[in-house]
Amino acid sequence: MFGLPKSTEINKLLSKKAVFEKFKPNANDRKLFDDQISRLAVVTEISPQTVSIAATDDVSAIYIIQVTLKAADCDKKNIALLSKLIDQRMLFDLQFEDIVRFAVYRAERVLVSESKQLDEWKLHLRGLDLGAIWENMIAEIVGIDLTGGKKLDDTIIVNERRDKIIKQIAVLDKKAMNERQPRRKWEYAEEIKRLKLELEELNNG
Repeated sequence: MFGLPKSTEINKLLSKKAVFEKFKPNANDRKLFDDQISRLAVVTEISPQTVSIAATDDVSAIYIIQVTLKAADCDKKNIALLSKLIDQRMLFDLQFEDIVRFAVYRAERVLVSESKQLDEWKLHLRGLDLGAIWENMIAEIVGIDLTGGKKLDDTIIVNERRDKIIKQIAVLDKKAMNERQPRRKWEYAEEIKRLKLELEELNNG
């Protein structure tokens, strides 16, 4: 599955009821989960037993959890909930019909990949141990560049800030174009200039 070795394939259903009984989410979280998710199953185990790659102190195995959705959307709260309740390294295969997105909880954020047809996804095991493979798989599915020794969590935070700045600049540009008062127009221009300097620093960092 997903281009990974056949030895990693498993099919272990996770009962939603058992998850609820064990971890006892509050009523609102449970309802949101139940409304959007119809089925959970562990479909992949990447571990020393399945791929003969060494574990690390913090990564003993990586699991892919197939999350069968009732509709195309899945609230990020559901992924955060599962990630916090189950103490494992998990990639979530969000599947609606034959369309798949991957999601993962990292740096206290839910990261979601682009959507692809199920058979278009090809994941790779890159790294000398499971710790490196875990980092590289996350980077691969969400399109993060880790060249030059970049740290994954730092890059996630920088990318988020960069995206926020780009959106802020676009909003301020539009406001500046429509503003008639010279002083307010100048203030928008100064704020845009400041944001562009910050963006340049992020890009050069």
